[in-house]
Amino acid sequence: MPTPHLSETTAPAPASAAAEALAMPPAPKGEPAGERGGWRRGGAPGSELPPEALSAGPTGRRSPNFLRRPERIPAPLLCLAAMLLVQLGIALSKPLFGPLGVSGTTFLRLGFAAVVLLAATRPTLRGRRPRDLAAAALLGVASAGMTFLFAGAIDRLPMGTAATIEFLGPLAVALVFARRASHLVWALLAAGGVALLTLLGEDGGGSSLDPVGLAYAFGAAACYAAYILFTDKVGAAFQGFQGLAVSMTVGALALAPFGLGQAWDGLTAPGASPPVLLLSVAGVSLLVPVIPYALEMTALRRMPQRVFSVLVSLEPAVSALVGLVVLGQLLGAAQLAGIGCVVAASVGATLTGRR
Repeated sequence: MPTPHLSETTAPAPASAAAEALAMPPAPKGEPAGERGGWRRGGAPGSELPPEALSAGPTGRRSPNFLRRPERIPAPLLCLAAMLLVQLGIALSKPLFGPLGVSGTTFLRLGFAAVVLLAATRPTLRGRRPRDLAAAALLGVASAGMTFLFAGAIDRLPMGTAATIEFLGPLAVALVFARRASHLVWALLAAGGVALLTLLGEDGGGSSLDPVGLAYAFGAAACYAAYILFTDKVGAAFQGFQGLAVSMTVGALALAPFGLGQAWDGLTAPGASPPVLLLSVAGVSLLVPVIPYALEMTALRRMPQRVFSVLVSLEPAVSALVGLVVLGQLLGAAQLAGIGCVVAASVGATLTGRR
């Protein structure tokens, strides 16, 4: 894809948003945890800073003018673009499962993402408290488990179904910490949606969903919930994306015993084209997670956390749409209704939650 030309009137490229987000200050403590990222999803980290500080890099020097241009893009559009890129990256990962295997593809994807984030953030571990390093390591293990299990799920299930079940992780965390009895309604609505997805199956007959794929999806949901809880701790201890870089590295190392051999076998198989496969994995690793994380962080700087959470609640529906367009996965009426129930439960829990 050609790089967009930056002028005074054109929209900025995603790379500019990435550069801006990677140079952000640390989020204040006490904000809600993020999902799929090494930051904290709360009020905009830079919202209380003067305008000139928002454009300053880690050293305090003002960033070039082009790094401030993502401010012209509406924050909801950045958030939606991030969700689309995440789901597109997931969909494009599926063809790689054949030559590289699920664990091999996941290992290489996390490895490439870790290299990019380490180069961009250059995290400092010296002087860190042991409990902060332990939290980052546990976050990495949760990330690896979530990524691997979800990859196994979409290898056996439609994307919309797998994404909806996985989304039960953050929804469960929100409901567990809820303080209102009315949240029981949203929990029951989400349970009904899962029942529609799992009991009626792809065609409404209840016999076409792979039980192993369902186990992977529910395992990914559990890892997602743990991931959110550890992100809260890591986001408070590390500046910007440094915690994400550390945890992504740990995640790649945790998957190495399972994915390294499979990836090597795929790259050295007769007729394989290692450069093409590695470039494909590198491209997917930018779609998931590097660029979307940066876009989401840029959006969070200018968007209330509640609005952001409502938009994120649409992710299962976005996944179903991408699965239809990219992979040709046509869902039945029961599955669409199940996805709708989970999305409605997430939106309802967000809008009625404590401020």
